[in-house]
Amino acid sequence: MKLAAFDQDDLIVISAHLQDAMVLVSDMTYLGSTQRFVFACDRPLSGDQYMTGVHFERVIRARVSNLPPRDSKVALKLLGITFISTASPAGEVVLLFDGDAAIRLSVECLEVAMADFSAVTG
Repeated sequence: MKLAAFDQDDLIVISAHLQDAMVLVSDMTYLGSTQRFVFACDRPLSGDQYMTGVHFERVIRARVSNLPPRDSKVALKLLGITFISTASPAGEVVLLFDGDAAIRLSVECLEVAMADFSAVTG
């Protein structure tokens, strides 16, 4: 499956598909030189798990709160993704994880895509 979001309604759909995905802290990174934030996750779908890549474009800044160290192999459950408009079309994307962890992405505009790579076998 491939999805893209350019507004809050589209982001709700992506957030629903990524709800309860498991994300390794070491599989997330902010690429400041290209203004991109990326992560890979295992997301549940109909009893199966899919390896999925997600990227946010036009990211000006990434801030974290309550996240384990970047080099850790800790997996966090993604609870949801929201967008808070500041000065349209700019805003803040918030990725909420279990354990009160969060990543806040300051973006010029909302531009996100996700794509499944493969099914994960147990």
